Amino acid sequence: MRQEDQRGILFAMNIGILGSGNVGGTLGKRWAEIGHSVVFATRDRASIEAAANSEVIVVALPWDAARSVLESLDLRGRIVFDVMNPLLPDLSGFAVGATTSGGEQVAKWAPGASVIKIFNTTGSNNMADPIYNNEPVAMFYCGDDPSAKAVANRLASELGFDPIDAGPLQNARLLESAAMLWIWLALKGGLGRDIAFKLARR
Repeated sequence: MRQEDQRGILFAMNIGILGSGNVGGTLGKRWAEIGHSVVFATRDRASIEAAANSEVIVVALPWDAARSVLESLDLRGRIVFDVMNPLLPDLSGFAVGATTSGGEQVAKWAPGASVIKIFNTTGSNNMADPIYNNEPVAMFYCGDDPSAKAVANRLASELGFDPIDAGPLQNARLLESAAMLWIWLALKGGLGRDIAFKLARR
């Protein structure tokens, strides 16, 4: 059912969430609150397939589990949001080399899907509340399908973010590095998780 949220946005979608951790759980809860139909996948195969039949599939799995799940699904024609970061378990670096990215790997594991890298450059606390000093913080996204990018822009905007198109999917390499910077600042740099990136404009 399509419905209009408090800001007049008419854009109800069926969204499947693969992964029930902090990120997937927060995104799914917030989208459901504004009127989208959200299906959360559990470890049960039937629920995974139900989520994968949605218009938009959000992949919020542990990185080491993502390949086997994605390769077991037919996601051709679907919009796939890759919200993961291919981090080593100790957060010291990436599990992929500098000449590729997690987003590009997801596109290989889900052939025929329109993969968008998004919601990976900040913490789940900012997904719950992306407003700092009465202004939205940035949400960078990238991908190769303009129509899928438009969906990403609108869904991020509905959550309260300032969505910023960061180019083709290859630029997931940049967004994943930005995620590593956020993680370092928040967890090792002493700033804590209540920080976010913002793009200043004149």
